[in-house]
Amino acid sequence: MLKSCDLPESIPLFPLPGALLLPRGRLPLHIFEPRYLQMIEDCLKTRHRLIGMIQPCKCRAGGPSLCTIGCAGRLTGFSETEDGRYMITLSGISRFRVTREVGGFTPYIRAEVQWGDFERDMGRVEHDTGFSRDRFMDLLSRYLTAQGLDTDWDSLKDAEDELLINSLSMLLPLEPEDKQALLEAPCLSTRRETLITLMEFALHGCGGPEEPLQ
Repeated sequence: MLKSCDLPESIPLFPLPGALLLPRGRLPLHIFEPRYLQMIEDCLKTRHRLIGMIQPCKCRAGGPSLCTIGCAGRLTGFSETEDGRYMITLSGISRFRVTREVGGFTPYIRAEVQWGDFERDMGRVEHDTGFSRDRFMDLLSRYLTAQGLDTDWDSLKDAEDELLINSLSMLLPLEPEDKQALLEAPCLSTRRETLITLMEFALHGCGGPEEPLQ
């Protein structure tokens, strides 16, 4: 298991709009672009096997092309298809802050990163003491119905607070900027409040009933 002292000063970055990885979460990915196939091969040669998931940034010309904060995942699952594509799984380790992109000869982006603002990511599982699960599940049910989606309700009802909130943050069909807001939430309760706001806003946009969840 990685410790804070094992985290490297630079990592490869994988910019993928709408793909959210959170600490202790698991993100399956299908890799087929040549530059990212090379990134995976290089990653497998390292001791830490970390890849930084990050959102491209909507910005004016000349501004940064990537968001400042991302989340690093350890490559914990790997398989290769007959036609040379990779199916991988990243396990979320810690968020990071990009300090600068690193030039070099790799076809993918590398960056120097800073981990110090996110020490709790490698700590214990978070709990949300203000979580009203019944009301949250009611809102989620209305949201999924409005979106034409379904889920395994038994698994959700039995999930711990962090697993439930983080899994929904990663899986729900939200805009990239909304995913970024969920990533940057400083704690689990703030992420839950942000997720509630996003679902309520989506329901309002779909013409659903307005029943604010406190």
